[in-house]
Order: sequence, then C-alpha cells, then structure tokens
Amino acid sequence: MERILVSSCLLGRPVRYDATAKPVSDDLFERWRAEGRLVPVCPEISGGLPVPRPPAELMGAGREPERSTQGPQIMTASGEDVTEEFLRGAQIALETARRAGTRIAILKESSPSCGSHRVYDGTFSGTQVPGMGVTAALLTSAGIRVFSEDDLPEAAAYLAELES
Repeated sequence: MERILVSSCLLGRPVRYDATAKPVSDDLFERWRAEGRLVPVCPEISGGLPVPRPPAELMGAGREPERSTQGPQIMTASGEDVTEEFLRGAQIALETARRAGTRIAILKESSPSCGSHRVYDGTFSGTQVPGMGVTAALLTSAGIRVFSEDDLPEAAAYLAELES
C-alpha cells in the first residue's frame, strides 16, 4: 500500500502560523486516512519554528530568478530571516518521506514551504504568484510527486497508477 506524505494542517492539526488548521473535508481524503496511508508532516514545526509564529513569505517569488548561489530567502513581515528553519524543515520532510517510502505528497497550497502551484510573492500584500514552496520543490527534485489539497482527483489517479 502506497503511503502519502501530507501537511499536518490538512489533517486538522493547528500548526499553521496563526495556530489554526486547514482540514480537508473530502471522502477520498477520509478514505486514505482510514486506510492508514497518510504520513503527517509540518516542515515549519520540524524546522524549529513555533506556533503561533509571524507569517513568512518567499522573497521574490514569481520574479525572474537572480543568478546567485544564495537560493531561496524566506522572511517575516518584520524582516526576520527564517530561511534556515524552512530549509531544515524541508530536509526533515524529505527524510520523513523516504523513511515512509512515500512517492506522493499532498501539501498545503500557497505556503512558502508546501505550495505546489502558487505562493505569496514576498510583499505581504496578499498577492499570490505561480511558484513552489521550498519543501514542495525539494520533494519534487527528489522524485516525489507533489499535489495540493485542490488536486485530490489527480493525486488519486497517480496513486492508482503507482499501485497498478
């Protein structure tokens, strides 16, 4: 049976920056939970950030990437650099996925960690742009297929393909 790495907040755990959850209410998701497929992870918590915590955004998301070796930078609105914690959490999420043997993940859209299609643009204006969070990008580069909570039918089709 294939296991699925999943953002803890989607399972109803209040681990988001504002100490809330974003539980998924879907029959498919509930079936996977009942089957014991879901492997919870919160990269921000794993990386050492508290709950609650200031919101953070991926700086420069959606803009032309700079030609530098610095990689992503994640900041809070007050200017605190939390990049190290986010990158540490992404690495722990990858290790968790590998230990569980997961080849598929369902992560929270728009998060600087977990966004798979879009993230906030780093201006703290509520603007979203196409892009991936650091955990989603790391998992993808390691060959783990990442879906958002909005992509459950696509995730189910991929899961069926993996199990055929």
